[in-house]
Amino acid sequence: MKKTLSRRARVATGGAVLAAVAAGTFGTVAANASAPESAQDAAVSAAPAGKRDTTTSTHLTIDAATEAAQAALKAAKKEGQRITVAVVDRNGNTILTMRGDGAGPQSYESAEKKAYTAVSWNAPTSELEGRLENAPNLKDIPGTLFLGGGVPVTAGKAPIAGIGVAGAPSGALDEKFAQAGAAALN
Repeated sequence: MKKTLSRRARVATGGAVLAAVAAGTFGTVAANASAPESAQDAAVSAAPAGKRDTTTSTHLTIDAATEAAQAALKAAKKEGQRITVAVVDRNGNTILTMRGDGAGPQSYESAEKKAYTAVSWNAPTSELEGRLENAPNLKDIPGTLFLGGGVPVTAGKAPIAGIGVAGAPSGALDEKFAQAGAAALN
């Protein structure tokens, strides 16, 4: 004859089993975490890189990126233009994007792509537009936009950031405002 447990007994038994499994899992994890590494693993994880194996790069601070973006927005506002400005680091990662009051929804992504393009080629995007005549496939590179409005920021001659502006009625105006942002960094 099969004996059935009451609901209360089943819940208590199930809870006890779960607690035992959890304790066993935690004990295994804790034991593995405290287990000594093999000599080979320790040597690999502690190997220092030589000076010739590394590089050092310069990056804008968030304060500098904010200052540049605000200068671009101010220059655009002075001329009655509604823009978005983006600042990316040397690796093309967005530091910040500021969408000005009334800027179009397309301007957000366009500004980031222009900034990315400018830092990638260390050249204003208006200059890069001309390169499309000789190399039309450049426009197919993901994340790029070959329209005026992006400028690189350099330290020495090396690009360290890109500023992209979008939303004005022309790439020339967008680039003028991006230049105003870059000029605020000097």
